[in-house]
Amino acid sequence: QVQLVGSGGGLVQHGGSLRLSCAASGRTFSSYTMGWFRQAPGMDREFVAAISWSGSTYYADSVKGRFTISRDNAKNTVYLQMNSLKVGDTAVYYCAAKAGVVHSAWDEYDYWGQGTQVTVSS
Repeated sequence: QVQLVGSGGGLVQHGGSLRLSCAASGRTFSSYTMGWFRQAPGMDREFVAAISWSGSTYYADSVKGRFTISRDNAKNTVYLQMNSLKVGDTAVYYCAAKAGVVHSAWDEYDYWGQGTQVTVSS
């Protein structure tokens, strides 16, 4: 069982930066694939980024070069550094965990954080 608590969202201007954090409980955090997803009003939940247990990273094309996912296994925490934010990045951001290989489909993930709102103003 893994419990996830996301934080770090807020209001930022176009071009600004935010760093999201997701703290996990459980002693097996280091073995999990961790992902970030987002959902804007009226839209489906979409993949943003993921990091494997070994540190390999994967990104959606829409955020590649702007967002960076990382993990600190000693702190049981995964991060999403978001730079050059755009109005289109506005959404609720969720962290998620799964055993096994990285996957971009949200329904492959077993555990979810509560979501944190990111709003980018023009």
